[in-house]
Amino acid sequence: MANERPLPPTQLRGSESGREFSHPGGRCRPCSGLLQISDQHNAGVSFSEPTFFKMAEVDINLDHVIPTTILPTYWAKLLVAFVSFVCFAHSYDGDFVFDDSEAIVNNKDLRAETPLGDLWQHDFWGSKLSSNTSHKSYRPLTVLTFRINYYLSGGFYPVSFHIVNILLHCSISVLMVDVFSILFGGLQYTSKGRRLNLAPKSSLLAALFFAVHPVHTECVAGIVGRADLLGALFFLLSFLGYCQAFRESNKEGTQFSTFWVLLSILLSAVAMLCKEQGITVLGFNAVFDALVIGKLNILEIVQKILHKDKSLENIGWLKNGSLLFRMTLLFSGGATMLYMRWRIMGTGPPAFTEVDNPASFADSIFVRAINYNYYYSLNAWLLLCPWWLCFDWSMGCIPLIKSVSDWRIIALAALWFCLIGLICQALCSEDIHKRRILTLGLGFLIIPFLPASNLFFRVGFVVAERVIYLPSIGYCVLLTYGFGILSKHTKKKKLIAATVLGILLINMVRCITRCNQWRNEDLLFKSALSVCPLNAKVHYNVGKNLADKGDQSAAIRYYREAVRPDFAAAWMNLGIVQNSLRRFGEAEQSYWTAIKYRRKYPDCYYNLGRLYADLNRPLDALNAWRNATFLKPEHTLAWNNMIILLDNTGNLAQAEAVGREALELIPNDHSIMFSLANVLGKSQKYKESEALFLKAIKANPNAASYHGNLAVLYHRWGNFDLAKKYYEVSLKLDPLAPGTKENYNLLKRKLEQLQTNSV
Repeated sequence: MANERPLPPTQLRGSESGREFSHPGGRCRPCSGLLQISDQHNAGVSFSEPTFFKMAEVDINLDHVIPTTILPTYWAKLLVAFVSFVCFAHSYDGDFVFDDSEAIVNNKDLRAETPLGDLWQHDFWGSKLSSNTSHKSYRPLTVLTFRINYYLSGGFYPVSFHIVNILLHCSISVLMVDVFSILFGGLQYTSKGRRLNLAPKSSLLAALFFAVHPVHTECVAGIVGRADLLGALFFLLSFLGYCQAFRESNKEGTQFSTFWVLLSILLSAVAMLCKEQGITVLGFNAVFDALVIGKLNILEIVQKILHKDKSLENIGWLKNGSLLFRMTLLFSGGATMLYMRWRIMGTGPPAFTEVDNPASFADSIFVRAINYNYYYSLNAWLLLCPWWLCFDWSMGCIPLIKSVSDWRIIALAALWFCLIGLICQALCSEDIHKRRILTLGLGFLIIPFLPASNLFFRVGFVVAERVIYLPSIGYCVLLTYGFGILSKHTKKKKLIAATVLGILLINMVRCITRCNQWRNEDLLFKSALSVCPLNAKVHYNVGKNLADKGDQSAAIRYYREAVRPDFAAAWMNLGIVQNSLRRFGEAEQSYWTAIKYRRKYPDCYYNLGRLYADLNRPLDALNAWRNATFLKPEHTLAWNNMIILLDNTGNLAQAEAVGREALELIPNDHSIMFSLANVLGKSQKYKESEALFLKAIKANPNAASYHGNLAVLYHRWGNFDLAKKYYEVSLKLDPLAPGTKENYNLLKRKLEQLQTNSV
């Protein structure tokens, strides 16, 4: 005992203890008030015997990295919250960027006129799940938080959306202190049910690594990343809830609370309704239960199987009814959630294109496998060196590996060399603490990543920084444990401490600079040009920004670069720019090329219809818009353009039929109500027209044209007082409303004439 390292003094705080347990000279003082539910001590110790409070070895190894004085838990959490806030606070006043436009600004599910029930029938982007064009991403609880944001802020003001994301990341980082304390120190409770943190230093360091990791910028600074943040929050709450199930013990063994297990399963369902990845917490809970609670030793079992040891039949966990019962609950909960998810999804999986995920379309199994593994190595590299970050990694950014002579094979070899080494250590080490930490670290690294791995189904991306938000927890476990091992086996303690501090500071600076790039689309898209110069989507988005600013010539150059990998959206936007430059023949060709590469492309059919309308080809325009509404029945713009075109060409009966058809499919769309009301007014169906105008105004009371056209209806109908009232409202909302002032002056002259005649 004399040669052992003295253990640092540790304080138990709380009303149930208040006693200090010190370890002078390596001795441990017994504590009768502690209950053990982890592998901190040898299996077989009776709970009636005195147990010993012992700091986790990984914490002892970090003595020279983190000061000896251990921060109380609440101070540690405050420090983590402050650091995470400093890293990402710079994003609070950013714009809506990239996917935010479709998921938030253009998503009708956020508006008050959309019934709340529709959120449970639509995907993340506001499309019906049954639609052929649906992305099938089902995250109704995340969309609900966007809707609450929109309601509380009174509109689409990005500041409130960004603040919620920042606070969510800070909250998750704080929770990580508790999660890491369990992963490093095991699960131990006092006799009154208070969980002990036996690894305060390592849990604090790992939480700091997590809080400042730059790869999290996309989730925090990009508002649509809230899905990953909410999914992670409820993932962690589910895990901590599962740990709460084991607060009590008796002489026969570990008791557990069925209530907490069921609550943990419920929280996993909530996590899945925020982001599909959330369901994987059930798998992690099962691994944790088997290894930490059930004390499963895989190495021992494998050895007994290889040696045909008859004692295999007597392995305790096989006869552990409570463990098998918990596993049954976890499996049943997961199966039920997957079945419900499948039923809600309606049709089959989403239809992705080859440019979204080229490896998944490769004919050769070898090419698919080798590229999938290369993608895994890129994800690992982003965790190790998060310097080259990009908002999108598809569309030609990462060329396919097609032969073993490609030098990038080295990355695969390095990845599997490290993984196999870690797995062997996790399974074969004689040190029970080492086995637990490495296994749980690998579990967090791998299990939440499985839905993005292409192993079970095709995903719509190559690499996505947002999907490694949860797996980064496993990376932080392994990194912290690695520094602990280094500190134990080297004399250069100050160098290790400086390295740790350097990593934290560099990552903080990188987070701040990356947040600045996410503040607006111009900075975001241009930052990607140096990281992914082959990415068609990057060139497309830079070109789109230039087109929006009116620089059509420069936009065409970037669009030309974007169409190299047969990128349908780039072809469509190239057509839009060509159309604006009155290069109609080239625009038509670009639109049809886009449709060639994406057959189900309603927006392209809509733009093609606009081109034909400009060329005075009404039948072609109607056919194009009809195709758009067939592919996307809720395509409001296409429906409205059909009604307006038929109205303008004098086909009032057909325009009325199309309007009624549209209103059946989209009954709450005020713009369609308005268009149909105009047609009915011209057909002298005044009463029905009036009802639709009033309904449209109720849904959108600030639209000057709605009030102005209702005034025209009353003017034609001979209801001059109401006509005067609505003309005045329209002019108040928009004094420059075209035609309204002239119509109002005509009405005033008519009223003056009537007054003169009456006199």
